[in-house]
Amino acid sequence: MYFIVVKFKVKPEQVDGFVELVTPFTEATRAEPGNLWFEWSRSIEDPDTFVLVEAFADDDAAGAHVNSEHFKVATQQTIPPALVSTPLIVSRKVEGSEWGEMGEITVA
Repeated sequence: MYFIVVKFKVKPEQVDGFVELVTPFTEATRAEPGNLWFEWSRSIEDPDTFVLVEAFADDDAAGAHVNSEHFKVATQQTIPPALVSTPLIVSRKVEGSEWGEMGEITVA
């Protein structure tokens, strides 16, 4: 699978509406056949930073995502005006297709 984490530094005046702004992109991506997950979080240390954790089943799914119309609209039109800087990304192909349990913590 492709496992991707992206950090978005959002303009202070855009922070309150950022989740709503990215909702159409989020919903369209989650509906893609090869999307495994697409989850937003907000940094505790920097409330102007949103973190996107996403995964795609394989090369074809990842390629379909970045070539989709909703990806192009989001990355070229919708999201950039709300940002302070270019997003930072970690993108890796890894084994697996789902979340696994953490070995260091067990809850009975």
